[in-house]
Amino acid sequence: MPDWIGWVATATFASSYFSKQPATLRRIQALAALLWMTYGVMIHAMPVIVANVVVAAMALVSSFPKTGDRRDVS
Repeated sequence: MPDWIGWVATATFASSYFSKQPATLRRIQALAALLWMTYGVMIHAMPVIVANVVVAAMALVSSFPKTGDRRDVS
């Protein structure tokens, strides 16, 4: 069962490059990282878990405009 989650995570991450909006790309990549994190939990691989927690957090935080930032990030 873990294998299919890894494959779905890979497909999700790869599909993010079809996004035209940077914020959407990052959110899709955050979803892929969460899937990879789930995969890491299932196979008991702490490096996979930690790396993808960091990636998901960074992708999500960077996908939203900073407070007071008037630029359109999306």
